Amino acid sequence: MVFTAKSPKIDIQEVRSLSKLEGQVLANKLQRDQELEAIIRGEDQRILLVIGPCSSDNEEAVLEYAKRLSKLQEEVKDRIFMVMRVYTAKPRTNGDGYKGLIHQPNAKEAPSLINGIKAVRHLHYRVISETGMITADEMLYPENLPLVDDLISYMAVGARSVEDQQHRFVASGADFATGFKNPTSGNLNVMFNGIYAAQNKQSFLFLGKEVETTGNPLSHAILRGALNEYGKNIPNYYYDNLMDTIAQYEKMGLENPFIIIDTNHDNSGKQYMEQIRIVRQTLINRDWNEKIKKYVRGFMIESYLEDGRQNEPEVFGKSITDPCLGWENTEALVREIYQRLGE
Repeated sequence: MVFTAKSPKIDIQEVRSLSKLEGQVLANKLQRDQELEAIIRGEDQRILLVIGPCSSDNEEAVLEYAKRLSKLQEEVKDRIFMVMRVYTAKPRTNGDGYKGLIHQPNAKEAPSLINGIKAVRHLHYRVISETGMITADEMLYPENLPLVDDLISYMAVGARSVEDQQHRFVASGADFATGFKNPTSGNLNVMFNGIYAAQNKQSFLFLGKEVETTGNPLSHAILRGALNEYGKNIPNYYYDNLMDTIAQYEKMGLENPFIIIDTNHDNSGKQYMEQIRIVRQTLINRDWNEKIKKYVRGFMIESYLEDGRQNEPEVFGKSITDPCLGWENTEALVREIYQRLGE
């Protein structure tokens, strides 16, 4: 093996001392964390939206988005609870391309992971402290979780990671809501095995120590569609898909059954405007079937300031990874959801 050290060993406690939440800001975050937990447990029937940019590539654009989202959250808070996507590490199918803020704190410059860690903490801190929103991120690198777990309130295990034992076991030690996506194959057994593993106690080696976890009862399902052997996207938000997922939940007897529909990725075929139709269809299915209404209580929506995507970071607030809904479409969709829930 050839690994060349590019920095001294990282002091986790020193990193955690940077951008640390304190006082009323911390108290407000903990209060919203409790509200989120109550939603996952089914004690609070508000709809959960995990919403925001595909990737958080520009601090000022992300903060502008967060301020707008915070204002909108206040207006719809009696029916909708929002957690903002502040995704700072991006999986790449073949390793090429933009890998997120943690790799490149400046998307126009070379990678700098040490500065990236600082930038990640600083961004989550600013969103939380300046807007009152709580944040979500993807657990792409499990060993990095201790660098941010005091800041984030929601964690996603992605389609390429859901079958990995380390991701599952580390999620079992997280004390916040963790969503498991179905793999790109669409195999629900893989996702449910991941949820089962995360909800139970596990023992393993982590960061050079033998550890034991408590299990994470807030682990749950995210349906994100699939790809077949020909590269064609296969959605899994349809009525029959939802009933199949609910049946598997009931068969396995997992705690706190909760299903989020990822409205982008292989559900939309990355046609970002399709997210609106997918939400509408899911709300119709919830109205039609009480089981779906009981289990399907969240959406993951990719949105930013501007519609679509771009290859280079030229337009402020436009995604440089997957295409997103722009702010006007996002606001209209959230208000539509709010109105439908009140009917």
